[in-house]
Amino acid sequence: PSLLARGGGRSYGDAALTAAGTTVLMERLNRMLAFDPSTGRLRCEAGVTLQDILEVFVPQGWFPPVSPGTKFATLGGAIAFDVHGKNHHQDSSFCRHVQHFTLLLASGETLTCSREENSDLFWATVGGMGLTGVIKDVELTLLPIKTAYIQGLNIKAQNLDEAIALFDEYEPHYQYSVAWIDCLASGASLGRSILMFGNHAPQSALTPTQQQTPLSIAPKKRLTIPFDAPSGLLNRYTMTAFNTAYYARQFAREVPTLMDYDAYFYPLDVLGDWNRLYGQQGFVQYQCVFPSATSRDSLVAVLEACSQKGWGSFLAVLKRFGAQEGWLSFPMPGYTLTLDMPVKPGLFEFLETLDQLVLTAGGRVYLAKDACLSADMFRAMYPQFPQWMAVKTDVDPHHRFSSEMAKRLQITPVGRGH
Repeated sequence: PSLLARGGGRSYGDAALTAAGTTVLMERLNRMLAFDPSTGRLRCEAGVTLQDILEVFVPQGWFPPVSPGTKFATLGGAIAFDVHGKNHHQDSSFCRHVQHFTLLLASGETLTCSREENSDLFWATVGGMGLTGVIKDVELTLLPIKTAYIQGLNIKAQNLDEAIALFDEYEPHYQYSVAWIDCLASGASLGRSILMFGNHAPQSALTPTQQQTPLSIAPKKRLTIPFDAPSGLLNRYTMTAFNTAYYARQFAREVPTLMDYDAYFYPLDVLGDWNRLYGQQGFVQYQCVFPSATSRDSLVAVLEACSQKGWGSFLAVLKRFGAQEGWLSFPMPGYTLTLDMPVKPGLFEFLETLDQLVLTAGGRVYLAKDACLSADMFRAMYPQFPQWMAVKTDVDPHHRFSSEMAKRLQITPVGRGH
């Protein structure tokens, strides 16, 4: 039978699902094993979440080196999909900051993997969807901080070209950058955005009250969506209205900001079961990246398709990636666009159209959020897959580690685990 380790369950598609095998829940493997305050190196079990690290280490002046949009991801999951954050343009993805990890193989053997030791297995596991083995523990380097706050600047861009120009101008001065983008705007307003830049705030930027406890923040009450929204609530018209209001709510072109890390990095984490806003049919999150040379024209093509066809998203996000290592890691130098789309007739046909557009432009789709990529598209988007597969076959010749995604992408046999 097949086996799959499951972290925090924050993948959007079928990456952490196995219908006919054994799923190993990793949440209880959550001990912190060692910390060196002179280097910031932390060693802990793979079930430790970013939330665990934040609660323990922010009060001591340390922060995760890379953080995705949720703090509920585990470190094992962060390696399995080599997650990225708002600082990729400067600091690359999560695994740049991982020193080593231990991996339980299908044979029962446990190996230490790093760039120097068992390096092929290290790079096969980074972004490897949990298909090389079970990550047991991790050592990574934390980032020193002076406060628990982010000092930033929000800037409105009238269209995509202005947004790209603002990324060029401001990113060298900020560790973090991201943009909300109106994917339903058209014409001269195509790609209008609000860009949000930020740095870890010095103590001098805080109010007198905040300066008394600069490394602590007020706890937030977590709300929960109690029921599924009515079918069809999120449609072209309601999303257009929301996007128009969201863009207009910032009156000035530039607005300085100061917010705690929780509000800046994890705005959706305070809203439990927020996916229920999409109704019983749910939604698909689609994230793609385009190389720098084709980014601008490709983004225009995607945004025009969304606007013309009415496939809107009120949580559309634009970021720029920097340098990247890894065989199956998602980022590449260029721009990445994330769209949340309600499931309704025609969606998957539309996503196939986007897949082809992404492939033609030399880009790829993020596997942590993918729900419908074909096996052929996957191989074309990830040209280092044969190199990865050679290592996978070597350490797991009988495909003991498998998932529903692995079967869909024809990485492991469909009948495995039955």
